[in-house]
Amino acid sequence: MNSTPGPVEAEIRQILETAFAPQSLLVSNDSASHRGHTGDDGTGESHFTVTIVADAFAGVSRLERQRMVNRALGDIPGQRVHALAIKASAPDET
Repeated sequence: MNSTPGPVEAEIRQILETAFAPQSLLVSNDSASHRGHTGDDGTGESHFTVTIVADAFAGVSRLERQRMVNRALGDIPGQRVHALAIKASAPDET
């Protein structure tokens, strides 16, 4: 497994750090598990999981949290990345 994040992974991390100032953020590149499947564009950066804990998610529904993350990431989900799983929570929920 490559320990150096690719450009898309690094961009996801930077955008989310700026947008939410999270207490914790884990961006996992799951692309290797999907090699050869639908959405695999050969870049090695097609599938990600984001686990984020931030004050911004307090009192916000699960659906709205996902929308917040997707809005922050702009054209990355669905256009530059095939699949993005989002696990967003407030600090008191961890």
